Amino acid sequence: MKLLLSNDDGINAPGLLALVSAAKGFGDLFVVAPAGPQSGVSHAVTYEGSVRIEARGDGRYAVHGTPADCSRLGLHKIVPNADWVLSGVNHGGNLGADVYYSGTVAAVREAVLHGWPGIAFSQYCKRGMEVDWRRAARWVERVLTALLARPVERGLFYNVNFPHLSPSDTEPEIIHCPLDPLPLPLSYRHEAEELFYDGDYHNRMRTEGADVDTCFGGRIAVTSIRLF
Repeated sequence: MKLLLSNDDGINAPGLLALVSAAKGFGDLFVVAPAGPQSGVSHAVTYEGSVRIEARGDGRYAVHGTPADCSRLGLHKIVPNADWVLSGVNHGGNLGADVYYSGTVAAVREAVLHGWPGIAFSQYCKRGMEVDWRRAARWVERVLTALLARPVERGLFYNVNFPHLSPSDTEPEIIHCPLDPLPLPLSYRHEAEELFYDGDYHNRMRTEGADVDTCFGGRIAVTSIRLF
């Protein structure tokens, strides 16, 4: 099969390299990713002015635009016969309400709007711990093996979040769970005439059995999201 890969951390991000490493055994890969970091841009698209595509060789293309631009251009110009669109692995979780802010998720959501199936991958990060991207790549491979074998459902995509485990922890279980409906904390720090968001992501509210609770509890959270 043909797989279009993207992200929002940029084409040189280690999480994208982990996704490439995991996905190469499933088909032909085409990487179409932002030229630089685009975290938190949500589903922004470029509709005024031009968007430049820069060939990087070996099926890699850097787009001077947003993650949603990458999906649009990748599917329109580079691999219109793609079977799946994969995005990530994001440096940081995209759980619950995060899916509305995330460029990683938007790259997949844009593809689904145009009729392609997709999966977004994110790696939750605890304070003071490094990410083991080789381990994340193994988890991507496990999840891809399971999800790519499923029948494609129009309008549906998967949002996958990996827990941040210590090296001594056992391999996590894959749990299919709902998206947590609870919002991120509203908390701002006031300095001079400016406000800075300082909500504690790690102690956010969570619904038992939903994706935040599942991932924070040390398991791989797989959530099905239906657009139509």
